[in-house]
Amino acid sequence: MTARLNQWSMRPRVIVNCAMSADGKIASRERKQLRISSEEDMARVKELRLSVDAILVGVGTIIADDPHLTVKGRPKEEQPLRIVLDPNGRTPDDARVLNDWAPTVIVTTIDCRKRWQGANVLRTGEGRIGLRSVMANLEANNIKTLMVEGGGETIWSFFEAGLVDEFRVYIGPMVIGGKDAPTPVDGAGFAGTSPTKLRMIGSERLGEGVLLSYEVVRES
Repeated sequence: MTARLNQWSMRPRVIVNCAMSADGKIASRERKQLRISSEEDMARVKELRLSVDAILVGVGTIIADDPHLTVKGRPKEEQPLRIVLDPNGRTPDDARVLNDWAPTVIVTTIDCRKRWQGANVLRTGEGRIGLRSVMANLEANNIKTLMVEGGGETIWSFFEAGLVDEFRVYIGPMVIGGKDAPTPVDGAGFAGTSPTKLRMIGSERLGEGVLLSYEVVRES
């Protein structure tokens, strides 16, 4: 079925969560997924997933990693909503995110007419997904906290739109290297001297790595 957009003045709280190497990479130069998180960090991510209402990734993550975006061992009613940003309808019909372990919404543009068995579809934006409309729709459907897991282009789109509230990054004890290897926040990047400013709110050693937690500084 196709979800209808609802306009809403509020929005969910957005937590960006990711893991990167000590040199700031999230995958190899071939964009192959690497195990960066420690066991301790994986346990943290599991608890974080259980604490939010929805988890969001871009279609690139679905194609590259085929994640199920659920918490192993928990019943369907405890699972967060799974959301995939897919402007051109590239999510494979056999993707694990379409299984019946948790509800799924695929967000695409109004020009994309594809449907998927196992997912509701939200169509918004021409050529590019309208993130603010997505957020208004989630708020209208009682989604209060949203965890954005990747990939780099998707995370960048949330920073670009000014929608990120917290940024949590686990730094693993490895160097990946490669100028073409993806980073946590890819995309065009901010021009000149106008980056998103952060305030550190926590640091914690987890295994041989460290978790850094920041909140986004809002301009007054």
